[in-house]
Amino acid sequence: MAEEILINVTPQETRVAIMEQGVVQELHIERNASLGLVGNIYKGTVCRVLPGMQSAFVEIGLQRAAFLHVADVLECTSADQEKTIQEVLQEGQPLIVQVIKEPIGTKGARLTTQISIAGRFLVYLPQQMHIGVSQRIEDEAERELLRERLIRLLPEERNGGYIIRTMSETATDEELLADIDYLQKVWNNIQASSRTAGSRSLVFQDLSLPMRVMRDVVNGETERILVDSRETYQKLLEFGELYAQSAVRRLEHYQGERPLFDMYNVENEIKKAMSRKVEMKSGGYLIFDQTEALTTVDVNTGSFVNGKSLSDTIFKTNLEAAQCIARQLRLRNLGGIIIIDFIDMDEDEQRAGVLQELNKMVAKDRARTWVSGFSVLGLVEMTRKRTRESLAHILCEPCPACQGRGELKTAQTMCYEILRELLRHARQFSAREFRVIASPKVIEMMMDEESQSLANLSDFIGKPVSLQAEPQYAQEAFDIVLM
Repeated sequence: MAEEILINVTPQETRVAIMEQGVVQELHIERNASLGLVGNIYKGTVCRVLPGMQSAFVEIGLQRAAFLHVADVLECTSADQEKTIQEVLQEGQPLIVQVIKEPIGTKGARLTTQISIAGRFLVYLPQQMHIGVSQRIEDEAERELLRERLIRLLPEERNGGYIIRTMSETATDEELLADIDYLQKVWNNIQASSRTAGSRSLVFQDLSLPMRVMRDVVNGETERILVDSRETYQKLLEFGELYAQSAVRRLEHYQGERPLFDMYNVENEIKKAMSRKVEMKSGGYLIFDQTEALTTVDVNTGSFVNGKSLSDTIFKTNLEAAQCIARQLRLRNLGGIIIIDFIDMDEDEQRAGVLQELNKMVAKDRARTWVSGFSVLGLVEMTRKRTRESLAHILCEPCPACQGRGELKTAQTMCYEILRELLRHARQFSAREFRVIASPKVIEMMMDEESQSLANLSDFIGKPVSLQAEPQYAQEAFDIVLM
């Protein structure tokens, strides 16, 4: 499928849109004030070991201590010497660690001591001797051929192991050898830096977003890479000449008058990705609700009535929804547990067809996904690996008016809260008069529909109550001033 990569660079942030057939499939954002951490290597200090959870917290110089689980400690997972975390880690111990998951929400970064360094065709595992093959290469015969080919290219007394990436299928021997040489040099530099680095300091920083895209995303289906910054274009040219020569001929410097993301309608897609509701071409729609624990997707037929029967209409809506959901998960970068409520279907054949379509569409996803069948309640459960914040968490923050609930208390509810608060104040404080300051909508209701309630309360407490509308107040905000 034809793929284009758009790279928009400003002094504050870099944005990358991955397009298929002219439609945005993925969006990556890296801000200069908060660069991505995944892949970075730190010299940390163990600050707490938790035997009960078989985990530890490690200070690496970030705002919050990072989390290290026993499954990610090399010494604890070696087949010949399985150990508990308290046997290999002690508080105050220096430790070389790598970030495998960004800090998300209130959780710190997740770490591993099993260092891996990504190249274009290979991933280098300096502490292991294993030769693995990407799970995306499913043919067993092809996997074995790639493994034998790499072993043939490596020196007999090699240091470390490798994972063969999917792009190795089309790589020449010269390209693989160049990748091996590059990865070995990077590891030598990391070792040298770690010996002189202070505690809780960065030892190795992964490539910038445009270079990571050049290394990890560009493949045989990529038709062109458009960059709207001359400086970044030159850097990518130099990087490509050294490590990704096949990508250089697809690299173009965009110099059009219209902004690159406007030209390809990416800005509009970003706005849509912020909405709960996603309209489908047929007239159906999806509702996305993202919580801390999971994401739910509700499928609705909307105005779609073009099926031969109700059953056919539902089936076609669900098929389109499966395609749309897979794209939205990538675009919004939604991870963790995802629950999909497709419209109920009576026939097992239709359910199987929808499930097959969903599996087919998520297979294109670079993030690891797993889809279960329909549950007894008619829901589809799936998981998508989460390594960084979702698009909404990067671009948005909770609404200060509703505190992230997505709803506001009605003006009438606020009137009743104010009346209760006035009664509390009257019992606690001695004042000549009470003044209520609130939003215009709430004050208007207090003066109109709830005027009798206010008068009754004023008589009951024996003090006058005055009202003041303040346009800057949110609907749920109010103050009671003692006069």
